Amino acid sequence: MPHWVEGLDPHWAWLSLGVLLVALEILVPGFFMIWLGLAALATGVVAWIFAPSVPIQLGIFAILSLVALFGARTWLNRNPIESSDPLLNQRGSRLIGEVVMLTQAIENGRGRAKVGDSEWGVRGPDAAQFAKVRIIGVDGGTLLVEPI
Repeated sequence: MPHWVEGLDPHWAWLSLGVLLVALEILVPGFFMIWLGLAALATGVVAWIFAPSVPIQLGIFAILSLVALFGARTWLNRNPIESSDPLLNQRGSRLIGEVVMLTQAIENGRGRAKVGDSEWGVRGPDAAQFAKVRIIGVDGGTLLVEPI
């Protein structure tokens, strides 16, 4: 065993691991490592105060990790984080309510419309080319429209 490991108190290892895991959460966000990091920090504090054996410390870490993970999951399910822009990554959903012009007539329920600088496939009641329609929904990459 390296000589520096022999003189290392276990609580310093737990505290270091905790800081490393919390820092890792900042670098690789996933909202998971922070709970393990907090469990490691708490285990380090317990090891510092009570000095239990290493197997007991591992058990404490395992229990605290589970408690932290399930506690956080339960709390987040009850208190969801609300976004200021919930449709940020759902471009089609952001278009609902807009009026667009058909570039291809809707025949048999299908056509195309110009939206911004691109064309989208549309579904809705039959309508003539260049007619204006309102977007009322999205089905995958197809806009659902109604005539104005």
